[in-house]
Amino acid sequence: MLATVLLLLALAKPACPSPAGVPSRRAEALKRLLEVFGMEDPPAPPAHFKQPPQYMVDLFNTVANADGVTKNPDILEGNTVRSFLDRTDSEEMRFLFVLSSVAKNEKILTAELHLFRLWPRVTEGPTRHLLCQVSVYQVLEKEKPDSPGGKKLLAVRLISLQTSGWEVFAITPAVRDWTEDESSNQGLLVTVQDAKGRPLNPPPLQFASGRDHHESKKPMLVLFTDDGRRGASLPMGGFPVPKLAGSRRVRSLGRLQPCQRHPLSVDFEEIGWSGWIISPRGYNAFHCKGSCPFPLGENMRPTNHATVQSIINALKLSEGVSSPCCVPDKLYSINLLYFDDDENVVLKQYDDMVAGSCGCH
Repeated sequence: MLATVLLLLALAKPACPSPAGVPSRRAEALKRLLEVFGMEDPPAPPAHFKQPPQYMVDLFNTVANADGVTKNPDILEGNTVRSFLDRTDSEEMRFLFVLSSVAKNEKILTAELHLFRLWPRVTEGPTRHLLCQVSVYQVLEKEKPDSPGGKKLLAVRLISLQTSGWEVFAITPAVRDWTEDESSNQGLLVTVQDAKGRPLNPPPLQFASGRDHHESKKPMLVLFTDDGRRGASLPMGGFPVPKLAGSRRVRSLGRLQPCQRHPLSVDFEEIGWSGWIISPRGYNAFHCKGSCPFPLGENMRPTNHATVQSIINALKLSEGVSSPCCVPDKLYSINLLYFDDDENVVLKQYDDMVAGSCGCH
């Protein structure tokens, strides 16, 4: 797959005037490149400047380095993390998240409700509480959530009134219901009671709403999924392969150089994707180039098969057997943080996008 990506990127922005037919090839190249990233069309950039949720930025920085290359492949359980902001725009503790951007083939792993806990209201005398019981319900009857069968308990927790900050509640069963049947999404209801489950009016504990508080404190649903894409390859059938080298002499010299890794910068701004990609701005994909001459040394990291092939080729023991090829023998994944078509922020991990090392195979 990596060799194909390199070819597409080479076509993405010609360095000299384009001959007839190159614009259509450029469009086809970018279309194929989108397929590598699991998309049919590039998402539209947000209509207005939007700050991504700090949680998603921090998660990206935990998972990836500045170039988007994965630091530790075991940090994420799946390969996709989606964030959704509350759509109710209400002061009440009712929340609604539109999940239409979740693909049908995505496996729901974990869903979390993130609420920002405000500093508590000041109360006087013996009625002051140190702990509150917070319950999160899946709403089953939108108009009558408090009726029998109107809601289903998802999570309950005692929360201290001594601090402020984010609280996270697991709501996976509800999100699985909503993704299987979109019409069942009637939102969530959050209640606050005292430590013994008795009503508090007004409740001393409050969470930031989507209407009257800063964007950075808005209620958010975070969804961890896996779309099943693992080391997907991109078919080359029917795609024209241009000659990227300048002359026969240059190509010959390139073949004489030993197999090794060379830089290959991928700039999302040059490709025209900087409007919807948050991080990284680009990355170094690297590529492998050079010859695999007989005898193959250990520095060329040959497989046993490549060693045998090199011997057969050198001794001309069989017709039509070429020398081994210089190809990536270790590939790393990269991570993109981007806005989708609904302006939700998504973190997605893509396998086999960076050549970690090269060898003769």
